[in-house]
Amino acid sequence: MLIQNTAGTTTYGTVKQILTTTTFTCTITVQIPPAQTALVFKFAEPYSEAGNIITVNSYLIANSYIKIQLIESAIENNHGEYAYTRLTDVIDNFLIAYVGAGKLIPSVKRTDVIFHARRGLQEFSYDTLKSVKSTELTVPSTLSLAIPQDYVNYVKASWVDELGVLHIIYPTDNLNQSPYYTFTQDDEGKPIQDGFDSNTEVTSQTNATWDKTNPRYISGGFNNDLNNANVLDRNYTDGALGQRYGLEPQTSQKNGWFKIDERKGTFSFTSNLANKLILLQYVSDGNAYDLDSRIPKLAEEALYAYIIYSILSVSTGIQEYIVRRFKQEKSAKLRNAKIRLSNLKLDQIVQVMRGKSKWIKH
Repeated sequence: MLIQNTAGTTTYGTVKQILTTTTFTCTITVQIPPAQTALVFKFAEPYSEAGNIITVNSYLIANSYIKIQLIESAIENNHGEYAYTRLTDVIDNFLIAYVGAGKLIPSVKRTDVIFHARRGLQEFSYDTLKSVKSTELTVPSTLSLAIPQDYVNYVKASWVDELGVLHIIYPTDNLNQSPYYTFTQDDEGKPIQDGFDSNTEVTSQTNATWDKTNPRYISGGFNNDLNNANVLDRNYTDGALGQRYGLEPQTSQKNGWFKIDERKGTFSFTSNLANKLILLQYVSDGNAYDLDSRIPKLAEEALYAYIIYSILSVSTGIQEYIVRRFKQEKSAKLRNAKIRLSNLKLDQIVQVMRGKSKWIKH
């Protein structure tokens, strides 16, 4: 415990021992000024936290109130948190509600439940849960960006113009692909090996040539293509719009291309996207953060059904009709979860349909 002045600007020493509520043994390191100097006693660390338990290192008067303020990141993480439940809670709840004496599953290892729960989360993430993530990145001069750690498959890549409008970046598909191996070859075309009998490699010429290619030579775009979605922008090329016949639709776009280098684990973009802001949307399987993963409460019951069916289907002594019953229950609850998570709103559907030829009254 520290001995300080009321302003807390000067520390005179520390309390060595507390004899009574009014008697202390102190170690003074700085001379205390003469009389009429008010002193306060403070703990060097007012509180400590361990295991979500806060211990206050002070004597508090009865009925005292303590205000605990969360840091900004913790507050943000709590917003919307009630709509989800943790995977570890799902596992605990399953062991309590579905496993035990007199139940269809008398006993099961926790590790088995964890495995099936994570497999269920993985399968749900592909077509049921809100598993599409997005990240905002700037394409560097190297034209390559690392694939996100929890990436499974891409949904869409877009660059952002000055109006904030997204422009889809298309995959190269059959235009170009990154080679996985780039062996050094001798005059006969055979790979050259080093002293450890390993094939030596060189820099990919395919990637180098593609990186310096001007995408306009492929798309046939104008030199002064618009960089935003402003329909009021006009230029002298407007007179040529709609008059360029014979173009290949697959390549007739000005947004650029991207490809995935599986070996390096990167996204590669064409040169016209250098220093542009892009939005990368991708699918994750929900298992990147171990048992701390979140499950929407709207799909919690479907996950229970998936776990119980998965366990029964590999257990011995379970009649086939029971397995089929829980398989049907799993499918039904998964279908219900998809409907719940689709988040369809009638007023939004009506608003879209108002642009159609047939009016819908409501």
